[in-house]
Amino acid sequence: MFSALAFKVFQESIDTYHIKDDVDQEFTNPYAKDMVEHLLYRKNWIDTVQWHYEDIIRDPAIEPNAALTLKRKIDASNQDRTDLVEYIDSYFLQKYQSVQVNDSATINTESPAWALDRLSILALKIYHMQEEVDRTDASQEHIEKCSAKLAVLLEQKKDLSTAIDQLLTDIETGNKYMKVYKQMKMYNDDELNPVLRGQKG
Repeated sequence: MFSALAFKVFQESIDTYHIKDDVDQEFTNPYAKDMVEHLLYRKNWIDTVQWHYEDIIRDPAIEPNAALTLKRKIDASNQDRTDLVEYIDSYFLQKYQSVQVNDSATINTESPAWALDRLSILALKIYHMQEEVDRTDASQEHIEKCSAKLAVLLEQKKDLSTAIDQLLTDIETGNKYMKVYKQMKMYNDDELNPVLRGQKG
């Protein structure tokens, strides 16, 4: 099933990142560019780095200039994340382009890639919640609470994976069809963001 493949790639990315656990470390993609795994690995790496950006920026002692620099990195990361989702959806559009869509076919509330985006974030939640469960310096109460949360996250993984695989099956059999809307983000566009527009000329 595709969800199992995707989750495996996400775990590889997360595990590799945490060898150095450094937001500034060099990125290397182990998969060839013509493989969907290449896109999945890159997608999760962006999510993983941004996860740690979000931790750093919440440091109450962070210097204002450092916080501003980091905020801009987070903005750029969000744009990269959106771009990767669109690349992954392009993969599915191409893969299923010859499918004969049934007359009764319906559209889904989200595209396959946006569902995989949720699975990527869920993989990060599971990894970090497992870290909390495994802590030796935490109270028993903390470990028990985190264990209960981890159980919920694992149930979410099962449900979301099932939903992703069912969606892909429905698209493949013509029972659902894909319609992808490009994410028209406005805040990075100097024609659409009034603050940036006011600085032109």
